[in-house]
Amino acid sequence: MKKGIPILVVVLIVVAAAVWWFSNSEDQQVAEATTFVYCSEASPEGFNPAFYTSGTTFDAAGRTMFNRLVEFERGGTAVNPGLAESWEISDDGLTYTFHLRDGVKFHTNHGFTPSRDFNAEDVLWSFNRQMDESHPYHGVSNQDYAYFGYMGMADAIASLTAPDDMTVVFKLSAPNAPFLANLAMDFASIGSAEYAAAMMEAGTPEMVDQQPIGTGPFMLTDYQQDAVIRYTAHPDYWEGAADIDRLVFSITPDASVRYAKLKSGECHHMVYPNPADIAEMQADSNISVMSAPGLNVGYLAFNTEKAPFDNKLVRQALNLATNKASILEAVYQGAGEAAKNPIPPTMWSYNDDVVDYDYDPARARELLAQAGYPNGFETNIWAMPVQRPYNPNARRMAELIQSDWAAVGVDAEIVSYEWGEYLDRTSNGDHETAMLGWTGDNGDPDNFLNTLLGCQAAATGGNIAFWCNDEFNTLVNDALRVSDIDQRTALYEQAQLVFKEEAPWITVAHSVVYEPMSPSVQGYKMSPFGVHAFYGVSLAE
Repeated sequence: MKKGIPILVVVLIVVAAAVWWFSNSEDQQVAEATTFVYCSEASPEGFNPAFYTSGTTFDAAGRTMFNRLVEFERGGTAVNPGLAESWEISDDGLTYTFHLRDGVKFHTNHGFTPSRDFNAEDVLWSFNRQMDESHPYHGVSNQDYAYFGYMGMADAIASLTAPDDMTVVFKLSAPNAPFLANLAMDFASIGSAEYAAAMMEAGTPEMVDQQPIGTGPFMLTDYQQDAVIRYTAHPDYWEGAADIDRLVFSITPDASVRYAKLKSGECHHMVYPNPADIAEMQADSNISVMSAPGLNVGYLAFNTEKAPFDNKLVRQALNLATNKASILEAVYQGAGEAAKNPIPPTMWSYNDDVVDYDYDPARARELLAQAGYPNGFETNIWAMPVQRPYNPNARRMAELIQSDWAAVGVDAEIVSYEWGEYLDRTSNGDHETAMLGWTGDNGDPDNFLNTLLGCQAAATGGNIAFWCNDEFNTLVNDALRVSDIDQRTALYEQAQLVFKEEAPWITVAHSVVYEPMSPSVQGYKMSPFGVHAFYGVSLAE
């Protein structure tokens, strides 16, 4: 007689099978969700890219959560359609008409669900907030619109209108050759007017800047300052949902720790490696290292509004007193070249005929004596607290410059602050001399020469030398208003000669940029602008 299976046993087997199935199904879903971990170097200053100029913030906000009317191609400088599908520019260069993309969805968060798609109202809100001091959102969060000010956008834009829901028209006050590329920059990110109105009505308008709603490929889900930022893929992203389901920024200020995390598999990609570690990374088959000449410059700016740096002879003397070769060897360890111009040699209009200041302490002492400082003077050197692509070790650089200047009688104290405070204080002109640098944002010389050295930038804090020279300023503003590339080149070449003679900076170096990552990372492209974007990236199984 064949024995039957007791009913209770059958039930237990069925229940166990169901538990196993559901358990494994859940595990499988977790396993299949792709999480990409990026070891970043610092906390962002905030999440509104219109407020800040730091690449750290552009990585965490501008490139991750937002779009603009036009976008730079991934890994290049060409301007492509973004939230605008197409545009026309009038023959006189004064009118830009953008036709907006239909069906673009904004993010949702726990407190807000959009009721409509992106339209012209959002473009007007995003720009009017920056350029109209009477706009209800202009003073929200009590921040300056840094780039908008540095670039003189309020003066450049005569009007912005929306003939219909899907068209916006910019009227310019004068022709502006890089205007289209400027609109692809992070400060021109488009936010949600509907979200802003809801938060204003709720009495919490600053939430728009703290927990922003964008149209970009990733949505902010969690932020712990100095620790981690978490995002999930925007499921309705207009270019298609990202291959990465979850994106994590593991905030790791120490480059050695970032490297250790990359080696252990705790992160897939890291930024700003120590130059001393590059050779070892390149020899490791478990690490891929991408590299490219940086579109950047590292510099030391003299505050020309403060004595003795209002004296050109002093500025020239300290240029002659600084040994760039020793800085390149000790700080960049060969991953860079000495800078003689404020724009990198890979940028059009670079003037190779400019003659740099040779290292000549004897001549430096002569100039200091001519300037009335035969026994030198006391000053300070502000050193950045973070690694940047244009300066891998500002403290070490400051120590070398301090030693060089001491040899000609200038006694300099090294000063530093937390990164956000450092940027605020240098913008306010608290320093006597300060290190900083720049990675180009749009591939145009105007983005260096006007944004960092123009009189407009001196008034708004982008020009931390606070140098306003009429001859230089006229040259770069004339270049802005002509479209002929040869004419623009001639004007910028002349401007570089004026800059070198006046010496508001010590141009230190242009660096080579390295980006180490796991070999499993697929599709990543280095940006010439030094930002890090993870849409289009996937992980090999």
